[in-house]
Amino acid sequence: MSLSTTDVSRIAGLARLRMNEAEIIAAQGQLNGIFGLIEAMQAVDTQGVLPMAHPQEASLRLRPDAVTETDRRAAYQAVAPAVEKGLYLVPKVIE
Repeated sequence: MSLSTTDVSRIAGLARLRMNEAEIIAAQGQLNGIFGLIEAMQAVDTQGVLPMAHPQEASLRLRPDAVTETDRRAAYQAVAPAVEKGLYLVPKVIE
């Protein structure tokens, strides 16, 4: 799959990007390169390959799930402009 300059211009418009002709041509080359890489990756035969969580057989060191810090909510909310029932109150910004 390759994109034309018209396709790139339309995508830029959908993304609310203002691009001149030189930027559109540069983006076209980059996007077509990405699509070429995707096509090459899709051409690889992965039949019989098991999914992996990690490429190396490494195990993570686990630490105990224990609380290490004290509850400081009251101290943090003491300096807040407005608090009610443990929640920060903020001004309405959307009408």
